[in-house]
Amino acid sequence: MKCSALFAVPLILAIGACSEQPDIISEAQAKQPASAASAESPIVVELYQSQGCSSCPPANAAVNAVANQPGIIALSFAVTYWDRLGWKDVFADQSYTQRQYDYAHALRNPNVYTPQIVINGKTALTGIRRGELATALDKAKPIAGGPAVDIMPDAIRIGAGTGSANIWLVSYDPRIQNVAVRSGENGGRTLPHKNIVRSLVKLGEWSGTSIRVKRPAAVQKGLKNVILVQRKGAGPIITAKIF
Repeated sequence: MKCSALFAVPLILAIGACSEQPDIISEAQAKQPASAASAESPIVVELYQSQGCSSCPPANAAVNAVANQPGIIALSFAVTYWDRLGWKDVFADQSYTQRQYDYAHALRNPNVYTPQIVINGKTALTGIRRGELATALDKAKPIAGGPAVDIMPDAIRIGAGTGSANIWLVSYDPRIQNVAVRSGENGGRTLPHKNIVRSLVKLGEWSGTSIRVKRPAAVQKGLKNVILVQRKGAGPIITAKIF
């Protein structure tokens, strides 16, 4: 598998990401997580990847394979720092790159790398090895105990709870998006993306008391949305709700 040096990443991670062969698995082959994840108590899987990264397709395929499992909220964030290799990712946005840098700081990583999967804002893995994501999901505990979220036509209400957190609105495309990559490390390949993030907006901050925040207009038709109530500083996600 062709690979160039990862973006300012320690050598041990670079070796691990580059030495694995692509492991493309289908949704039918994906192991169901043993944890009792549900719409009310989901598991949030965030993938940070780029069409310009030759190591990303296996992790992308692994996340695609679990995206429709009950209780799994899969979000694919395209980062910008691989654009310099000759192909500009058509879905990349600097705000997604910043979110990954925030995770690097929170998880005490010296820098960012791709692919990277973050589960519930707590744990990170590359996702390129066979069964790696399935094992992580099997161990992950569904999100529970956070404030309730009520979706209204013009507002979003976050219920009472303890502590403080940021309120994020993530809009993503649930359809498969097949992108023909014409140059760069994946030049000549067509890469399928699912649940690709198209918008990331901070709606406000929550301090433990019930609040209402304005519900923004839809970014575009056909997108799904998820509210993430997340401890500040890219900490654990304490509530996640799709609408």
